[in-house]
Amino acid sequence: MIQFNNVSKSFGQQQVIIEASFAVHDGERVGIVGPNGAGKSTLFEMLAGNTTPDKGDCSYPSGQRLGYVRQQLHPFAQKATLLEYTENAVPEIREMQQEIEQIEHELDSLSGEDQSRALKRLGNLQTEFEHLGGYAIKNRAEAILSGLGFSVKRFHDLFSSFSGGWQIRAELARVLVAQPDILLLDEPTNYLDVPAVEWLRDFLKNYAGTLLLISHDRFLLNSLTSVTIEVMGGHTTRYNGNYAHYMQEREARHDQLIAQKRNIDRKKEQLERFIDRFKGKATKASQAQSKQKQLDRLEDIEVRSITIKGPRIRLPKPPRSGQEVVRLEQASFSYDGKNPVFTQIDLRLERGDRAALVGLNGMGKTTLLRLIAGHLTLTEGKVSIGHGVEMGYQSQDYADTMDPERTVFETVKTYASDRTEGEIRQLLGGFGFHGDDIEKRVLVLSGGEKVRLALARLLLRPLNFLLLDEPTTHLDIYAREALEEALQTYEGTLCLVSHDIEFVKAVANTIFYLTPDGITRYFGNYEYFRQKLAEEQALKEEAAAPAENAAAPVPTPTKQVPAESNVAVNRKQRKREEAMIRNEISKLKKPQEAIVLETEATMEALDQEQEEIYAALAEAKPDTDFAALNRRLIEIKKEMDHEATRWEEAADKLERLSAECEARIAELFF
Repeated sequence: MIQFNNVSKSFGQQQVIIEASFAVHDGERVGIVGPNGAGKSTLFEMLAGNTTPDKGDCSYPSGQRLGYVRQQLHPFAQKATLLEYTENAVPEIREMQQEIEQIEHELDSLSGEDQSRALKRLGNLQTEFEHLGGYAIKNRAEAILSGLGFSVKRFHDLFSSFSGGWQIRAELARVLVAQPDILLLDEPTNYLDVPAVEWLRDFLKNYAGTLLLISHDRFLLNSLTSVTIEVMGGHTTRYNGNYAHYMQEREARHDQLIAQKRNIDRKKEQLERFIDRFKGKATKASQAQSKQKQLDRLEDIEVRSITIKGPRIRLPKPPRSGQEVVRLEQASFSYDGKNPVFTQIDLRLERGDRAALVGLNGMGKTTLLRLIAGHLTLTEGKVSIGHGVEMGYQSQDYADTMDPERTVFETVKTYASDRTEGEIRQLLGGFGFHGDDIEKRVLVLSGGEKVRLALARLLLRPLNFLLLDEPTTHLDIYAREALEEALQTYEGTLCLVSHDIEFVKAVANTIFYLTPDGITRYFGNYEYFRQKLAEEQALKEEAAAPAENAAAPVPTPTKQVPAESNVAVNRKQRKREEAMIRNEISKLKKPQEAIVLETEATMEALDQEQEEIYAALAEAKPDTDFAALNRRLIEIKKEMDHEATRWEEAADKLERLSAECEARIAELFF
């Protein structure tokens, strides 16, 4: 059992942890939550023995092994390959392997009693090596590295050749390979893409040890944890349940405390009135003294505020763009002219789309954003930006574009020379920079503060098309929720890349899925995308699986080359059969094609009606029924969503029918 007993810790004048006391039982899965700077990582550092508490103590069973993945990288061996670095997760296994190799090397040169002792030692080592999982560690390392997104081709590359983000990902793999009894993970998803996050979720579900997880990823917290420890204002509070349950329970506890405090305050007021009224009267003196004792026994209830001071991000109203915002046609791109990132992809975004680019690392999500932003040029194809589009782009290297010596105010002022000081202060206040915060130098800002500053700088102008690459990195839960809320009501067009699944769920209304085969659009939110993906996978597995209870396969006769006189006949026969197949499939496609045409016409009409309503609202005539128009706008949105779903389903069926047609025709020739 992990125990914290009255633990306090300060850094300079700042008291980070105040008399924290809690226990984590063996096998529990605990989420550690709280705002940035609350002291969550400090708890881990103290438990791992890297930081000493000022007061109290923390401990875990001496016989258990602890694995710890920090947000920052451990020192590492410069000459180790990626696979070697990951395999060496358990020092005992590595040392044992080296001794086994040494004995095997020397065995032939030994004889007699020396050889007997060496063989006995070798046998004992091999038994212990197997018990510790030494023979399986390489396979385990390869599986975990693959799950976290590493290419097999790079397993033997030097660890030092990988970027910082990939090195931290490898550190995560290394700790998982070690299979510790206690696993401390501090923001493990910071450098993972969505598929890797989902893989990690599934892997940790099968982890048998004790898990403590610091994360701002609500998807991971809700999927994995059954206990939540809140770190707030230096204090720790334990809640049973995952993050979603914790939020509900926290609110309920707070309401209960308020009710208790009100009852006590009311009781105190009654007692004080009685005492003040009768303490001077001899006939009531004894009663007054009794009431005073009751009053003294009543303890004050401290009700800490549960309102977390997070930013309130306010986006300026964007100007209206044309219907089509951006279009890519037959787009191909390569950095070196040899290895394409993607080839001949098509992409179209319309006004109001909030699109998320999803796919494995290396599929070109960031590259696609940079191409749209004009920071890269297509190798082939065409990119077109629509009429009236005012575009803003935030990349992952936003910090490198800010002068570390400038203040927050100066950083924004540089990009807004036409804005007054009051306007800039108001804008920064909307991103959580208040009072003296605007005089802080960029150098001393936290990662989350830098992200918010970059966003504030980006949104100085009212933009109707935002390109955001991992905008939630280094943001705590409360800042993420503020950004979600702002983007949900954003009236412009959005295209984003994010590994935060809950963020994508909350913001995106359409998904572009990038794979080695190209790009596929799913007209719906993330849940719809996952559902369709599962259905497609099920169809593939069904098609690949052998039919149950099928008769024994008939041996395929040897293919004979037809005589020259029969070639023309065979060719005519194949043409007839091909025509019959195409005719059959064409009949099946007609209803779906009709649905496609119908839905497209309906959506066009609805879009036109929407435009007319917007125009009517803008004119603001005295007799304009604003309530009725707004109700109709809501109805149009629902109808558009319904028609888009019908279109997607019909388009999917058409695609499957076309594939079936081509497959059947191909069989005629082979």
